[in-house]
Formats: sequence, C-alpha cells, structure tokens
Amino acid sequence: MNFIYVALGGAVGALGRYAISLIPTKTEFPVLTLITNIIGAILIGFIVGFIDDRDETSKNTLLFWKTGVCGGFTTFSTFSLEAGNLLERKSYLSGGCYIALSILGCIIGVYCGKKIAMLLQR
Repeated sequence: MNFIYVALGGAVGALGRYAISLIPTKTEFPVLTLITNIIGAILIGFIVGFIDDRDETSKNTLLFWKTGVCGGFTTFSTFSLEAGNLLERKSYLSGGCYIALSILGCIIGVYCGKKIAMLLQR
C-alpha cells in the first residue's frame, strides 16, 4: 500500500513541476527550476513541521506528500544538469549564482516552511 501513496503523490508532484515548466520565460537562466526547487523546499519544510508521524494515518500522509509529491515535484537532477550546462558554456557567473541561490533558497525555504507550519498549529 505504501507504494501506492508514493506513486499517487509522485504523479501529483510531477504534474505540478510540468505545469510550472510551461510558464513562458525570456532568459537562459533556469529560473523555473530554481522556483520549483524553492517551492518544493518550502513545501517539504511545511509538511515535516505540520504532520506528526506518530500514527499510521500520518505516516501514509507523509509518504504521499513528502516522498511522493515533493519527490516528484522538485527537480534536483534538472538543477544539476542546468548548472553543469551553464558552467560548460563558461557562464561562470550565472552558474555560480544559480548554484548558490538554489542551495541557499532551498535551505531557507525548508526553514520557512517549518515556521509556517508552527504558526498554523498555534
């Protein structure tokens, strides 16, 4: 049954990622992947801050949201490819900014998601 929760969540996450990728942009900078990863970081921070994993229902909810949705939504492999492509094209400034913004943005996103969850639980 756990596989079904993960698979369904993964489908939802992948559809969300695809929907964001359809937003038109006029830059070579991979802004949509950056946004997707930061949103995913906020979401996973919120999920782990909001859901108590001590009962079976919550474990299934975590499998759906954290493993499935966030796993299908975030795009670390795409981030890695795009960062590598920028560096291969000798776009060192863009590549370095993209890597730094992705890492810092996602770490801050997880923190913010947890804080939002704590505020909502009051």
